[in-house]
Amino acid sequence: MSTAKPLPPEKAAADTAADGPAAVGTGAARIAEALRRAIVRCELSPGDRLSETEVSHQFGVSRQPVREAFIRLSVAGLVEARARSGTRVLPVDEAVIRTARFVREAVEVQVVRALVAKGLDAPVHAELDRLITAQEAAADASHFLDLDEAFHRVLAEAVGMGEAYAMIDAVKAQMDRVRYLSMAELHQRRLCAQHRTIVDAIAASNEPAAAEAMRGHLTEILRSLPAIVERYPALFAGHSRPQHRPPHRSGRKS
Repeated sequence: MSTAKPLPPEKAAADTAADGPAAVGTGAARIAEALRRAIVRCELSPGDRLSETEVSHQFGVSRQPVREAFIRLSVAGLVEARARSGTRVLPVDEAVIRTARFVREAVEVQVVRALVAKGLDAPVHAELDRLITAQEAAADASHFLDLDEAFHRVLAEAVGMGEAYAMIDAVKAQMDRVRYLSMAELHQRRLCAQHRTIVDAIAASNEPAAAEAMRGHLTEILRSLPAIVERYPALFAGHSRPQHRPPHRSGRKS
């Protein structure tokens, strides 16, 4: 039986707040987010075992918020708890990715349509431009993914749909694993160009163009998926071991 794999040290900063019942929700959310980030960025791989005891030590909390964090990750389809072998990281399920992408398109196409109808305020426009410029300068896939998330969140929040985006975020964790692996340098530049096309169409009050640009943008993952499965088959359910290991830090393909 393999031993539990700890989080990278930078992912497990100690929590100095009181670890009582009132702190469980916040502590569980923080731990779940750190573990999710590590799984999405391939620092934890399918089959890696997570120990409640070790994770609680890493974060300086009791096992209760860790247990709650594991439940959240299980709901997101990232881990599975088994009676004999404990909690393990799950492989990526291609069917779940396609479903999450479908849901995301349904929501985000409506977001850009609503933003065209509302009008693009100057501060929102400036923030979207700032994020795209930062994306163009991003040195690695992890930073780019953070900026990409911020871009889509700003669009949703601009029309009062921040909660809708949070709901999407809760179901697209497996999708994010593929997005991370697909963000090589040329792919990042293509995504930046698509972001600019979306913003330009919204600013021009061109609803059909904005909707089509967002739809095409969110279809990008379906173009990337076959190549990612071929390169990293062990990350996916029902596939054999890979010839290449997924990148753990920069996200650049070797």
